[in-house]
Amino acid sequence: MKKVAVITGASAGLGLATSILLAKHGYQVYATMRNLERKAALLHAAEATQVTVQLQQLDVSDPTSIMQAIDIIIAKEGRINILINNAGAGFAKGIEQVTEADMQWLTDLNYFGVVRCCKAVLPHMRKQKSGHIINITSVGGLVGQPFSEIYCASKFAVEGFTESLASIMPTFFGINISLIEPGGIDTGLAKSAAMSTLDSSWLLDEDDEYALLFRRYLKRFKKRGQSKADAAISQQTPQEVAEVILAVINQDDPPLRIRTSEWAEDICRFKTAADPDGKQQLADVVKRYL
Repeated sequence: MKKVAVITGASAGLGLATSILLAKHGYQVYATMRNLERKAALLHAAEATQVTVQLQQLDVSDPTSIMQAIDIIIAKEGRINILINNAGAGFAKGIEQVTEADMQWLTDLNYFGVVRCCKAVLPHMRKQKSGHIINITSVGGLVGQPFSEIYCASKFAVEGFTESLASIMPTFFGINISLIEPGGIDTGLAKSAAMSTLDSSWLLDEDDEYALLFRRYLKRFKKRGQSKADAAISQQTPQEVAEVILAVINQDDPPLRIRTSEWAEDICRFKTAADPDGKQQLADVVKRYL
């Protein structure tokens, strides 16, 4: 019997690559996306690799949409073995230029979307006494970065939520919990995030202190992307990160957290050197509280 994998944000990038890779390895994949009109790239990739994926509308910002999607999948399959919370967005803007709408949108998508999907799937996994939830975060969930305060905060929130969930689910309900922490992924997400403020009027002010710093940040970002050597070190393809996800799924005792490249390991080294996979800290928490 095929294991059933549900993947959010599967219309492009990492979600698309992971959907195709898992389907190639025998999983019954439900590739979900907010707007099914964006399905063409996924269907083309599935046809090119001669695999089958099931499409399902799911908007992580809409609790009703999530519950309807999960109910449909359970009705068809009777189970969900893997949930991969991949839907999210990048964002780069100075904190004093961030609007209330910016904060609410990004936090709702990157953090509350993950919480909602976990909440919808967990009752079914607890009934099965098995399952694996994988939350895609970022090195930005471990290391704060300039002009990424709101983005990093949303990813830090996912990290804290996932750590807390992992203190209960594996030991008491047989449900594995993992965090995937990529550095740069060459999907256009990081580039679009960094470029998202270029039309903002504040950036044109030669005397604005934030604008001066942001132009410096942007110059460094562009330089990193233009150098093939730097890009090869700091950016992975979606397929490379998808391979890490598959490897984690296939482990009998998967890590709580894993970085996906040497570059990602390096930038997080001061925070992860003592406990790279998070299992020691997790065991200590369980011992202290439960």
